[in-house]
Amino acid sequence: MERLAADGIDVVRVTYPDLIGTERARDVLLEELPRAVEHGLAFCRAVYHTTPQGDVVPVAGGLEAGLPDICVRPDLSTLTALPWEPGVATCLAEVTDPATGAPAPESPRDLLRSVLDRCHEHGLRPVVGPELEYFLCEPDPAGGWRRYGAVPGVVYTAGLRADPDNHLLRTLRQVRGLDIGVLSGNHEFDGGQFEINLLHSEALSAADRAFRFKAAIKELARREGRLATFMAKPFNDAGGSGFHLHLSGTDPDGRNVFADPAAPHGLSATARHAVAGVLAHAPALAALANPTVNSYKRFGPDTLAPWLVDWGLDNRSAMVRVPPERGAGARLELRLGDAGANPYLLTAGTVAAALLGVLAGEEPPAPLEGYGYDPSAAALLPTSLSAALDAFEADTALTGLLGKDFATAFLSYKRDEVERFQRHVTDWEFTEYGYHL
Repeated sequence: MERLAADGIDVVRVTYPDLIGTERARDVLLEELPRAVEHGLAFCRAVYHTTPQGDVVPVAGGLEAGLPDICVRPDLSTLTALPWEPGVATCLAEVTDPATGAPAPESPRDLLRSVLDRCHEHGLRPVVGPELEYFLCEPDPAGGWRRYGAVPGVVYTAGLRADPDNHLLRTLRQVRGLDIGVLSGNHEFDGGQFEINLLHSEALSAADRAFRFKAAIKELARREGRLATFMAKPFNDAGGSGFHLHLSGTDPDGRNVFADPAAPHGLSATARHAVAGVLAHAPALAALANPTVNSYKRFGPDTLAPWLVDWGLDNRSAMVRVPPERGAGARLELRLGDAGANPYLLTAGTVAAALLGVLAGEEPPAPLEGYGYDPSAAALLPTSLSAALDAFEADTALTGLLGKDFATAFLSYKRDEVERFQRHVTDWEFTEYGYHL
């Protein structure tokens, strides 16, 4: 407290992820921080079951249990000043059930911890590098939002050509001080779309940093009266935004266990088994990697978003790409996830699928040659959230590793989303039918 006060900090913002990966938080006055650390902050557990529109979904442990509390304690090891909020520091939180003292079953951060504990039991320490894309929008005078700087053809650029207000440069400088391992950024494929790269690290740290990155980007956009969205596919006339996950593993001595110069493709048996595991559990993994109704509008032939369950060597048309680096840089890149995925659940699901593959010891099929998207060559991924949820429920090996309570809560919450969408009349339907029928 003395150090924070000396730095001009008088408020600590305590944050944690909800089930869909958005930030829940409370601002704590500095003099009340000891009380928050000792006793915790009370939140209603149904925050995990609350939709983006504010409705509470009837998930076990919430409504039917009388809306009990969870206990949220500041994790001071994650404390850092907010560069754009004078006097405010922020930290992540530990979430427990006050009745048992155990982690809350819906807590995404604790779910990832439990999967990593299983990996450590087998001498494997996952290393993750997140890659996230997003669209920046500005108010449309006609109402709603429109893409910022929607100039076509400015792929992989920086500077005013694609970014007339220097959004990217300003944002990079602001998030640098958040200490989340931001490396670089560029304008992406579509107008108003950007990608900012994060350092790779131990898996929990990587998920923490991806979570804080998404929250920071959205907050900085709000400060400018703009909207930054990590929605999978926000516009009909543009592609989607991905959340690509680079995964490798080290042994307890820090050596990359995915590398073996003498093995096929320079990949160790551990790496090949991990690829096989991700492929085997891909339909179920889609529920975590592509967790919204909108997610499945990002897929299809020629989208550079995965459509089939396949893998390839430095092949961006494959679901799993193995980049060309070997040795200490050997890794796989899962291209399945979209930017709307919860970083903790995407990481936990990918690591769990890879671990199941390592334990099964099976080899993947031959890698994809040439340009993919041939459905006769590989199985099709789920084409809707409903189908992905069915695959997730049926994959008892994956849900067993993730935990029965989590799987039940996630399925209940997401099936409610599907049901609500199926009852909703869209603009497309009125345009298609309203005049003629």
